[in-house]
Amino acid sequence: MSDSNSKPYKSNIISVIGISMGDEGKGRVVHEIMDDVHRVHGQHVDCVMKVNGGANAGHTAAGLKLNLLPSGVSNPEVNNLLIGAGVVADPRKFIWEAKPLEHIGISIFDRLAIDKKCQVSDVTHRILDLAWEDYRVNQLGEPKRGSTGRGISPAYSDETGQWQIFYSIFKKDRKIFSKKLREKISRAEDTIKYVCKVSEENWFKFFKTLSDAEKNANIDSINKKIFDEEEFLFSTFKTNEPFRFNVDQVEEVYWQAGLQLYDCIVDGRKLLLNTLDENKKIVAEFGQAFWLDKRHGFTPNVTASHTFGGEFFLSGGIPLQEIDQVGCCKAYDTKVGTHHFITKIDHTTDPIGSKLAKLEFGTSTGRQRMVGWFDAVEKGIALRYGGFDQLVINKLDALTLPYEGNQKLKICTAYQLSNGTIIKDVPEDEERRKEIEPIYEEFEGWHYDLQNLESFLDFPEQAKRYIFRMITSIIEIAFPNGWRQHPIPNIKFIGVGPDPRQIIGDIPSTISILEQRDQTIL
Repeated sequence: MSDSNSKPYKSNIISVIGISMGDEGKGRVVHEIMDDVHRVHGQHVDCVMKVNGGANAGHTAAGLKLNLLPSGVSNPEVNNLLIGAGVVADPRKFIWEAKPLEHIGISIFDRLAIDKKCQVSDVTHRILDLAWEDYRVNQLGEPKRGSTGRGISPAYSDETGQWQIFYSIFKKDRKIFSKKLREKISRAEDTIKYVCKVSEENWFKFFKTLSDAEKNANIDSINKKIFDEEEFLFSTFKTNEPFRFNVDQVEEVYWQAGLQLYDCIVDGRKLLLNTLDENKKIVAEFGQAFWLDKRHGFTPNVTASHTFGGEFFLSGGIPLQEIDQVGCCKAYDTKVGTHHFITKIDHTTDPIGSKLAKLEFGTSTGRQRMVGWFDAVEKGIALRYGGFDQLVINKLDALTLPYEGNQKLKICTAYQLSNGTIIKDVPEDEERRKEIEPIYEEFEGWHYDLQNLESFLDFPEQAKRYIFRMITSIIEIAFPNGWRQHPIPNIKFIGVGPDPRQIIGDIPSTISILEQRDQTIL
């Protein structure tokens, strides 16, 4: 571990954003940044804020698997775990994650702060999520999109349709909640039956699907008697009649869950501004990643929220101001779902692909992630439009060659279209992307275990060359007309292992790397 790049942050707000397709290790980055803030500024981060998304933003932080709570939960010095107004959240999910952590001595409810304008997600959204997937497959004949089934897109659809229910409702008369919820349930029933045209058989299967998923996700809590198994039975929300929810049961369960969170519901704007007025630090944790942004990502294979940059200020509800943006990626790429994966490695035949595939399963879904070579084009374009101040590269250690051979590592530095044209930009049209072939540069691999190294100087030369080319290729793509007139991000650290502090921070400055490259070219 080394900290040579531990320099003062220019702002009291530090955001952590994925610059690929998610699963970049943002949760561990949040923890490393909190430690870094304490070393550099002599103060603890006061607030960690979840900016966007919902329970689809799985991450592992300090050994804890989380979907909804911010990854700052395990740091007792963090006073506020803020859920921004840009989040959609099932109140039961807060309880399912918080109580097991409280059980092992980690305080959650005293620190949890849910913005009053955060949107309530419920069982109808989850059933609608499955219904729309069923509609794509059985009515439109399209392939599955690989939805997490967490109800995220239907919940955000309520926001754009102005049907949303805010967390502030749990501090009002129950009659108001009942009226809004029952209207929502009626709309969901009609949509599922008449628009999605779900079969009766599949309607009943949906509830079993959700029950099985949540029982599996919460099996440890069930075994420890923190919750009864019945807590996760979604069958209580249906009746014997197809396309009819048990409305009274839905209302009772969600009202009681909301009341358990009564004291956690706050005005997040005031909390953030008070924190800044007291000159304290905030870490903003984004879910998903740049290329999954609902507007700027690879539509239609995107998430339902904004995933980078200015969304912090919209979710937080405070004025625009200076912010430190840390962009995160891995030393190779991964993807899930139905995205076209330009640099995909066949993990059934490639030794490195096989090794990487064994490491890559989603925290939220348990799905096997596809693995691929480092795509500098995607990351360079993310830097161009995302404007990151620092970069983090995780999991370099995973590329250590799995056997005594001479297999080459690859970095994609350009694309070739079907007509032979070379491009260094990212087509956002999915059909055009399917025509693309990656152009690779190859590098000698290494067999040395990186996990116990403490300095960049200790890296084998092959690893140094690979790191330098990752960095220079990102900058070349981001600034095709020259880099000298642009602010250039340094590498904050490189991850060389899964444990805290298994990071290397004394990476040469990006400008020095670029100047060395330019001198070599000349």
